[in-house]
Amino acid sequence: LYGRVTAQIVAAIEAGAGEYRMPWNPRLCGGTSVRIPHNPIGQYGYRGVNILTLWAAQQANAHPSAEWATYRQWATAGAQVRASEKGTMTIFFKRLDATEGRDANDQEDGAHHRRGHFVARAAYVFNAAQVDGYKSRPMPPLPEIERNTAADHLITASGAVIHHGGPRACYIPSRDEIHLPPPGSFRDAEGYYTVALHELTHWTGHESRCARDLRNRFGNEAYAAEELIAELGAAFLCAELGISPEPRCDHAQYIENWLKVLRNDKRAIFTAASRASDAASYLRALTEVESEGKAA
Repeated sequence: LYGRVTAQIVAAIEAGAGEYRMPWNPRLCGGTSVRIPHNPIGQYGYRGVNILTLWAAQQANAHPSAEWATYRQWATAGAQVRASEKGTMTIFFKRLDATEGRDANDQEDGAHHRRGHFVARAAYVFNAAQVDGYKSRPMPPLPEIERNTAADHLITASGAVIHHGGPRACYIPSRDEIHLPPPGSFRDAEGYYTVALHELTHWTGHESRCARDLRNRFGNEAYAAEELIAELGAAFLCAELGISPEPRCDHAQYIENWLKVLRNDKRAIFTAASRASDAASYLRALTEVESEGKAA
């Protein structure tokens, strides 16, 4: 099961490695903007590795919608999956209650849980473009941005020390600070925010925050794994904030390392996606705390 999902994502990365930063570029998604996949029937968003799987499927099939649900869920909404359509596999974790010998809560987030005994299960979902009898809810168009207010708020609320100036973009763990080129040196605002969110995802890995030490998990591949997490975290945040991901000049160098990690470790993408979701959630929580403080 892990191998099949990993193979899908590796194939998607390979298909776009020569041109795009990751395979989930909005220009490859049927001309639409990248959005976090969500289930309109169950009223929840997908998490972790399922975001990546559904983004890849949206790209491959040029689906204009980010709405996904199972065959049965579409039926309850009065819609019918067309006979020729094929589902996309997602992962949920079923907790087994060892004391009572029965199944407990199902988890649809593709993340690893430490409590109890969880068993991976597959669920096949279909995009809204694959069904008849359902009218997709219109997605608001992304604004033509110069400054993205929501992104600025998230960056400021983090409290991260950010220095602008110089030709490099990096996070320096020993100083716990981020360095970015001047905003005016970027080709457009989208490029600036994408790079800033990449480095801010690195920033969440500090021991005082998400404490993301990957050395025990990935050994010599820890650096490549951290870069993958930062790219995924930035991609998740860009989708939520309405920012189109921007290709990075060092993408080709990183992509080779990412593929090595994914090929050698079939569970790597699950760990990376889960950690990236945790980083994005951490930053969103800081934004909410800052907003509540102002309201008080």
